[in-house]
Parts: sequence; structure tokens; C-alpha cells
Amino acid sequence: MTQAATAKPKPTHTQIQLLALNDFHGNLAPNPATSSSGNVNGTPAGGAEYLATHLRQLRAGAEAQGQESVTVAAGDLIGASPLLSAAFHDEPTIEAMNAMGLDAASVGNHEFDEGWHELLRMQTGGCLNDGDGQNNQNSCPDPKAKFKGAKFDYLSANVFFENTQRTLLDPYTVKKFKNGQKIAFIGMTLEDTPNIVTKAGVEGLSFTDEVATANALVPKLRKQGIESIVVLLHEGGLPSDPRAFNSCPGISGPITEIAKNLDPAIDAIVSGHTHQAYNCSINDPAGKPRLVTSASSFGKVVTEVRLSIDNKTKDVDRLNTLANNRIVTQDVPKDPAISKLITKYQTFVAPIQNKVIGHITTPSVVRTPDDSQESPLGNLIADAQLADPSTVTDGKTPVVAFMNPGGIRADLASDSGAVTFGHAFTVQPFNNYLVSMDMTGTQLKALLEQQFSGPNQAANKVLQVAGITYTWNPAAAPGSKVVAGSIKIAGQPLVDGTTYRIVTNNFLSDGGDGFPAFTTATNKFFGGLDIDAFSSYLTAHDPYTPVATDRISIGS
Repeated sequence: MTQAATAKPKPTHTQIQLLALNDFHGNLAPNPATSSSGNVNGTPAGGAEYLATHLRQLRAGAEAQGQESVTVAAGDLIGASPLLSAAFHDEPTIEAMNAMGLDAASVGNHEFDEGWHELLRMQTGGCLNDGDGQNNQNSCPDPKAKFKGAKFDYLSANVFFENTQRTLLDPYTVKKFKNGQKIAFIGMTLEDTPNIVTKAGVEGLSFTDEVATANALVPKLRKQGIESIVVLLHEGGLPSDPRAFNSCPGISGPITEIAKNLDPAIDAIVSGHTHQAYNCSINDPAGKPRLVTSASSFGKVVTEVRLSIDNKTKDVDRLNTLANNRIVTQDVPKDPAISKLITKYQTFVAPIQNKVIGHITTPSVVRTPDDSQESPLGNLIADAQLADPSTVTDGKTPVVAFMNPGGIRADLASDSGAVTFGHAFTVQPFNNYLVSMDMTGTQLKALLEQQFSGPNQAANKVLQVAGITYTWNPAAAPGSKVVAGSIKIAGQPLVDGTTYRIVTNNFLSDGGDGFPAFTTATNKFFGGLDIDAFSSYLTAHDPYTPVATDRISIGS
């Protein structure tokens, strides 16, 4: 028998494991399993210690089959983070991602929460001189361990400096594998980022269309001999059944149009932003199915993709490429390196978390509403927003404040009347920005009616308010629940044609919770963080006594 006859045939394909996550938002510690942020369909999920173990086990499984692995993310790793990460400008989360072996991540809108200079520091490292925790944040709390920045590549192909037209960060990275295979990962930031972050944070930058930008890079990559291309996109979709985390029922939202228009040479899309989990096949412009995935949020899910690359064409064989969304269960051992990191920062956060910022004259201030759906804690938060000076612009001070009840995550507790920053942060953990804006009396009427109509009809998502009073009738039909003539601002009847300056958080400002009226407002101005306004108000009104819930009433 000749040697040629016994030689094994060369493999026709190279299998590469792609692990993906998105919207981690600094959730290092597990969230309560009873909350939506702490489980997937009832299964406790998430926590960096468990996520790291799952990633290691998945990689080991691939290696056992002779496959190489790459780990990527689709934005919002940081920003809107719990205090354990937020108190240190999210340095702990970057360190955790380094320890987990992340290779590349697109930049999400929340990566700009502290501005683009701070985003660059996240990549390159260095410490801030921020007063050693005096303002409830402390960069580089360990003097023996300076922040070294991300070991992974932050990517953003569609964010440019306006004056030079150079990208803020690398637009893509190319990973090399055995058999000479290469995969290009293009990072894409939400085009709408300038409209949902503080303007100062993106000053001097321009954000371009995701599809046009990615498509323009395709010929440049192919000139380098790269045929396998994956887009890490911080934009997403909404499946009709969010529980179907490993399929794609009735997907809608921006991802559908983007997927239909991205160049057919792009082989897969890893998406995020909407905090949903889905595993989709959406046809490209050539009518061929293409993989589109998303891995929920907060590290609760990891997407495992087996990319099958044709060794001759160097391109992804889509028919042999499979994806699986895996729940990050908590029945595996905790990763010791991540546990050590969390313990370290829990020690450092204690002085910030335990700092007394004020006192209350009752054991707690509750978020439980009365019959009109107004709560003592809702009033306190709305009053704090109205009093915050950071949203005053051009001499215009807000006269009305609105707070979504779903954003009030817990009662305001105390230790024998003493309120700590940790107590306050537990109430408002999202690091939302306050936004002031102009709304007419007519727009405000529409807003109040939206509390009882559309997606809010069943839930009656009544906004918590300051500076405004009104009466609503539960028996009236949706669209006419607010009693005519009952609305007053600063004690004066609302006038349809008058423009009022109001303040709310950036979530509501974008029309969140089913309030599109906020999107019709004009002259929006981004101020400071809601938690800072809340904390400052408690300090300025020490001790605080809950006020009567007499702003919203029920009548006919």
C-alpha cells in the first residue's frame, strides 16, 4: 500500500468556537433570582464568578474537539452598573472581562456615560484623581494596583472625530486561527448614541449609519484576503416571546432592517442593546439566511457559535454554522480569580456604601402606592429631580418632574434613621441621567393619558410627580381618564398652548415604559445622574420626613 493511499484527507472546513455576550452593565455579583435581572425563565442566572466558569468550560469543550475559540461582546459592558462596579468608574468590570479572556467588544452607548475621554481610559488604563471616594467614586482604590485598562480590543467603526474623520477607536480587529484562517470583527456603536447620553460626553464626535459604515469596510477587508466577517453590533431586536431565548419568534425592531441591508459578505451579526436573548436566521440582501444572535443582559446568557469556515474559500459556510444560547446557571463552581476580585472591591466599596448621607424620621420611605398610585418614595424622588440644579440651562428651571415607578427598585431603608449612600443606590441603581425639556400643555395632557392607555392600560403605570397635581377617574375610558380642568402646575391651571420646562430621567425621555409623549419634547438638556440628585436632596433636607401623597387624586 502506498503512502499516498494511507494519508488522511485534508479537512475541508475549520471549526471555530465563538462565545458572545452583551449588556453586562457591570453586574459582577449575581442579582436576586427573584428579580427579572437574576433569572432566565425561572432559572437563577448570571454573576461574574459563574460566567467565567461557564466560559472556561465551553472553551475546554471546544478544545477537546480540536477547535480554537474566540470571545466577543456587543457593547454596554459598563455603565448603568451596580455600586460595586460604578463606585470605581467600572474599573472592576474591565478587570473581570480581562480575567475572563474577552478578546474584542463593540462600544455601546453606555460606554459613553462618563464621556469619550473616560472610554479611552477604559482601553488604555491609568487613574483618575477623583478625591479618593469623596464623591462616591474612587478610581484605583488600591494604591499597589493601578488600573491597566482593557486587554481586549474596544471597537467602534462608526464613531469619528469630527475634525479629523479618524475613528475614536479601532474599527475592527482580525483574529488569526489555524489552517491560515482569519476572521474580522467589526465593532458598531448605536448610531443614536448622541441622543441618549450627555452631550458633553460625545462632544466633537460624529456617529454614522451602522449599515453604511460596515458595508464600506467589506471591500477593505477582502483586499486583505479576509472572507470571514462578523459584526458586533450594539443595536437589537424584540422577539414576540422573550421567554423563547434560543429561537426567534416574531423578531422586530431595528435589527431586522439592519440585518436585511448589511452586505452579504458579512457572515454573522452578534447584537445587543435591547437586553433580549434570541437566536435568529434573517435573510441578507441576497436572500440567503444569516445568523443574528443576542445574549440577554447582565451575564445571564452566553451565545456559543460554531463557525464553520471553508478551507478553500476562507469564507464561513453558513449552512454548517450553528448557534446555541446557553443559560449561565449557578450550579457550577465559582471562578476563584473572579471571587477574589469581587471580595477585594466589596472591601473597597464599604466606606462609600456605608457613608451616611442623611436621616429619615420614619424607619423607611416606602414605594407602596395609595389608591391613586402615588407613593411617598415616588414623591421624594420627584422632588429631588425637581430640585437638582444640573438640569437648569439658559436660565430655564424645570417646574415639573416625572419619575417612572418601575425605576424605584426598593423602599428607602435606614439604619435607625440613618440613610447611607448604599441605601439610596439600592433605590435608584440605574445611573440614569436627568434630562430637562420643553413640553406644551397639550403634550403634558397626552403624557398623563398615556399612563392609562396603550401598553400601560393594564398596568396603570402612574408616574410619580412633583410640581403638578391632577385627578383621574378609573371608571373613565382610556384616553379620557384625566379629569378635565383638574391639572395644575404650581397651583395654576394647565394651559394647552403654554410651554413648560419639565425634568425626567433619560429612560423616560426616550419614550421608555410606553410614554412616547416624552419623545415629542424639545430643547432637551442632559444634566447629572439621578442617584446624585437623590443623594444631594437627602443631605440638603436632613432629616427628611415623608410628605403627604396629595398630588394625584381619584375622582370624577
